Amino acid sequence: MHNASRRSNRGPAAAPENRRALLDAARRVFADRGYLAPLSAIAQEAGVGQGVLYRHFPTRLDLALAVFEQHFVELEDIAAEPGPDAFGSLWTRLLELTVEESAFVEMFLAARHDLADTDLGDRLPALIGATLPRAQSAGLVSARLTVADVMLLQRMVYGVVATSVTDAEARDAVDRALALLGGVLAPEA
Repeated sequence: MHNASRRSNRGPAAAPENRRALLDAARRVFADRGYLAPLSAIAQEAGVGQGVLYRHFPTRLDLALAVFEQHFVELEDIAAEPGPDAFGSLWTRLLELTVEESAFVEMFLAARHDLADTDLGDRLPALIGATLPRAQSAGLVSARLTVADVMLLQRMVYGVVATSVTDAEARDAVDRALALLGGVLAPEA
């Protein structure tokens, strides 16, 4: 007997929709359960079989990189904004992503040797380097701040997030840590 509620197999026509569903599900599951979350949970969340997941993303790293790429596109759009406020917007969004989706920092740390031949490690510093001088020229941040300093601050924020037990604790701890470091970003008086 035919089950009318069963999803029909649309074959290749469903590929773009399945890919989007997998990326959305991966973003949620990785954010909730970390980089090592079962891939079966991602397929289930996306409403597809594991075979579909592996056709689109043969490895966990392929899937995480595809989601990570979405983050970079968003950050690149922010960095492309004209004016001195782009750095502040970029920094704010980077902190939000670090707190909300620390699994992607986990991914980078776990796979950094496999990623040595990619530009992944250079992209974020390039975005910061493109926006920081404008903010400094406008007197919005310290003229002594370097790209390496900002990257170190982001790593410190990740450390706070990684050692927090709950999301609420992570957000509070990041806010407190940044308050302690308030003078680091502030322009000189």
